Amino acid sequence: MDKEKDLIRIGGIEKFSIVDWPNKIAAVAFLQGCPWRCPFCYNQSLQNPNGQTDADWSSFLQLLEQRKGILDAVVFSGGEPLMQSNLPQAMDIVKAMGYEIGLHSGGYNPAALRAVIDKLSWVGFDIKAPLEDKRYQEATGGVATTEKVKESLQILIDSKVPFECRTTCDPRILKIEDIYRIADELSALGVTEYYIQKYRPIPEDTTTTDYACEQFMHDEKLLAYLRQKFKIFATRH
Repeated sequence: MDKEKDLIRIGGIEKFSIVDWPNKIAAVAFLQGCPWRCPFCYNQSLQNPNGQTDADWSSFLQLLEQRKGILDAVVFSGGEPLMQSNLPQAMDIVKAMGYEIGLHSGGYNPAALRAVIDKLSWVGFDIKAPLEDKRYQEATGGVATTEKVKESLQILIDSKVPFECRTTCDPRILKIEDIYRIADELSALGVTEYYIQKYRPIPEDTTTTDYACEQFMHDEKLLAYLRQKFKIFATRH
């Protein structure tokens, strides 16, 4: 294996982002592979760990070398970055270049998160559904267990690394009352920053209306409850 080129498998690259890590200018590496099959996923091409890609690790490093002084940080996103066993080494290389390191994850592998937690400056943590196995399996294609999600969340909380939790409000999966439940569960665990994100129908979804997607964003009773529950809360459209 060409270690320089193939240390990690990158499915795509965002050269300049101000939305993937709040208040940071970042490059984003979308890593190939995800163990889950969320029905609202916009990155289905990243799900197969061996999927075809034109991006590679060495080219990403060249980009980062050229962008020194322009970018603040690098976010490892996905897919699910924690699937890749060489992620710790990749983060070490990027950190040695002077970049802060961010991670997007669903928390499926606590051991993998523990292996990189000391390298991270921020994490975006996706909460798919209420923290109950049946509901999580509905939201992830029948493969997730909430025990691991909760363990990963506790690792984050204990680490003191800044992080946010966020939920994509797909009305095919979630109801308004589910967001109340998620809020109660996260708040009880010690989460202080939470966002709800509008679901934008994937191309295959030709029936979900914009009204159904917007209902979460405009329920004033729900929004007031979330503002009361979390130190930081906002909607993302």
